[in-house]
Amino acid sequence: MPARDETGMTQQLPATDDLEQIAARVDAAVAAVAGLEPAAQTVALELKQAIEAFHKLALTTMVRHLKHDPRGKELLLELVADPAVYAMLLMHGIVRADPITRARRVLDSARPYMQSHGGDAELIDVRDGVAYLRLHGSCNGCSLSAFTLRKHVEEVLLREVPEITRLEVVNDQPAPAMLRAEAQTHPDPAKGWVQGPAVTAVPPGQMISFTTDQTSVLIVNLENRLSAYRNACAHQGRPLDGGVLDPANGTLTCPWHGFCFDVTSGECLTAPQAQLEPFPLRVVDGMIWVRPL
Repeated sequence: MPARDETGMTQQLPATDDLEQIAARVDAAVAAVAGLEPAAQTVALELKQAIEAFHKLALTTMVRHLKHDPRGKELLLELVADPAVYAMLLMHGIVRADPITRARRVLDSARPYMQSHGGDAELIDVRDGVAYLRLHGSCNGCSLSAFTLRKHVEEVLLREVPEITRLEVVNDQPAPAMLRAEAQTHPDPAKGWVQGPAVTAVPPGQMISFTTDQTSVLIVNLENRLSAYRNACAHQGRPLDGGVLDPANGTLTCPWHGFCFDVTSGECLTAPQAQLEPFPLRVVDGMIWVRPL
C-alpha cells in the first residue's frame, strides 16, 4: 500500500527482501564485525545490542496489548504464521518453542557425539516432566559405554530443557508415539477407550480417520510410530484427513489453509502454541485403541 510523506504526496515503498536474503545480509554483517579492530568491534556490538533491546521492548509491548484484546489474539495468531514475524519473536524470546521441540534440538546437538561412539537416541515424547527415549546402537544395552552415553544424553536434556525432570527408555520396537501410564493395562471401554482400525489398515507413511460417538479421530503412522489426534486443524477446526502427509519430514499440512504440523508431537510449525489435540493410543492384538478426551 502506498505511503504518504510529510507533504501528503504518496510515495511507493521499496519492495521488502525475502527472509533468506535478509538473514544472509545479517550473517554477512556479523562476519564483517568479527573482522574489525577490537575497539570498533566493541562499538558495533554495543549498537547491535542496543537496537535489539529497543526492538524487544517495542515488540513485547505490541504482543502484550494484542493478547489482552479478543480481536488482537486472532490477529496475533495470523501474524505469527508469517515466518519472518515468528523468527523475530523467537529471537527475542517473546515466543518459546515447546519442550518437545527444544528437546529434539538438544538431541540434534548431542547426536554427533553419540554417533561418534556408535550410538543414537530418538525422542518419542515429553509428557508430565518425563522424556521418553528410544536408544539405538551403543546407547542401548548394559555396557559401561552405553551407560556413559545415556548419562550424557540425560545431563544435556535436564540442563537445557528445565521442564524435563527425568528420562525413561522405551524398547527399540514400533510403539505408540504418545505413551501413557496405563500402557501395560488392557483398554477398558468403561474408561472411554474406543476400538479403532487394525494396525494393518494404517501402513507406515499413511494416515486414516474414523468416527467415534464423540469425535473424529486421525491415526498417523510415521515409521511404525502411531499417533492419534482429534481430526481437526488447530487453526479453524477443519478436518485434516485430506491433508498432505510428508513422511520424510514428519509433517502434516492442513488442506484448508496450509498450516503445517509435526505429526509425532502435534506441534504447529506454522504458528507456535497452536497444538493438535493428542489422544492416548494403545495397540492390542493388532487393533488400535484410542481414548478421546
